[in-house]
Amino acid sequence: MKKLFLDDVRTIEMVYDKSMEVEFDIVRTYQEFVHYIKTNGLPNYISFDNDLGLGEDGKVAPDGLAAAKWLVYESGLDLRNLKFKVHSANPVAAEQIRGLLNNYITHLKRME
Repeated sequence: MKKLFLDDVRTIEMVYDKSMEVEFDIVRTYQEFVHYIKTNGLPNYISFDNDLGLGEDGKVAPDGLAAAKWLVYESGLDLRNLKFKVHSANPVAAEQIRGLLNNYITHLKRME
């Protein structure tokens, strides 16, 4: 089972039990997130942070919501079996990510 952890600063043990470290691959940016999935396929589980710091240009980087939007609107992947958690400390963005993914997955399952 592949698991992906999207966060710019946290480590696995800051969110999950330390023993789970070996289960996750870590990506730190939106770009790494997209590249990882294009290269390795959709993981079974994704843990999302939202606020991903600053980009190389010093501007706010694309965030976890942008990553979720990429999955829904651009990836073309079947998300029906995707499990996820939003571990972001940003409650508004966390709810947006959960809402987007849950609504889309529900929609896909209705279309079966």
